[in-house]
Amino acid sequence: MARIGFLGPFGTFTEEALLTQPDYAAAELVPLTTIPDVLAATAAGEVDLGFVPIENSIEGTVNVTLDTLTFETHLLVQREVVINVQLDLLARPGTALADVHTVLSIPVATAQVRGFLARELPGVRTEAANSTAEAAELVSKGHEPGWAAVGTALAAELYGLDILAEDIEDHPDNQTRFLAVSRSGVPDPTGHDKTTIVCFQAVDRPGSLLAILQEFAARAINLVKQESTPTEKGLGDYCFIIDLEGHVADEVVGDCLREVKAKVADVRFLGSYPAAGQEGESRRREADAAWRSADAWLAKVREGRPR
Repeated sequence: MARIGFLGPFGTFTEEALLTQPDYAAAELVPLTTIPDVLAATAAGEVDLGFVPIENSIEGTVNVTLDTLTFETHLLVQREVVINVQLDLLARPGTALADVHTVLSIPVATAQVRGFLARELPGVRTEAANSTAEAAELVSKGHEPGWAAVGTALAAELYGLDILAEDIEDHPDNQTRFLAVSRSGVPDPTGHDKTTIVCFQAVDRPGSLLAILQEFAARAINLVKQESTPTEKGLGDYCFIIDLEGHVADEVVGDCLREVKAKVADVRFLGSYPAAGQEGESRRREADAAWRSADAWLAKVREGRPR
């Protein structure tokens, strides 16, 4: 049976997302304390897969996940999972909303309920936990009254807490994206895939990012996401993380990545994997067909048969 490490303890949104995948739900689930712990255990072979959050629709990228994948491990993405996120305020039985003076949760979750806290609990103190479920567990074991956690309904059930307020996130369409990663292997193309790369510049000069992006535009490859992050080498030294539609096995994508690799100092390949969400590969397939046609034409030209 496969072993899957995830951000624990039991009752996190990460576990909820993992359980939406029947094959993952049937595996041996191993809760770990922090995101770096999950990725390190995966890299060391202590678990077969690691499952971690990478992006929230309100707060953006989970930087610790991105940085660890980019600079500290050599793991490949196997799958992405997106779920809707409902945040609740949890407390020990007998606690009223007016009693709460301290709210505990993972910072990315606390940030998603700023408006609720300012409106309903002005002046409340917030403290950080490693996960929403750890926050719920700590509140359940605490002896001091007035503590609450931002977490899941599942965590409330697991740790014997009451739900003081439901759906407290500031934006209704709150979603989080998760990645499953392993030490090796690229999943076969599905027809609806995503590829993630990291591009490192040789020299920081005007137009360096444009030179990269032009390769994708010329092939009608849609970029789902592009952001920069420090390389950890010094101020002003950045690399570019790019999510694009398509699979490295697609001829047009492979051709594009080859050209990008030739233009920059280095490219880190983080994986080609099944994409979550609605299918949107029609433009990529059209571009792939056009590339094949153009490649066949070029072969004829080289053979002296331009027609």
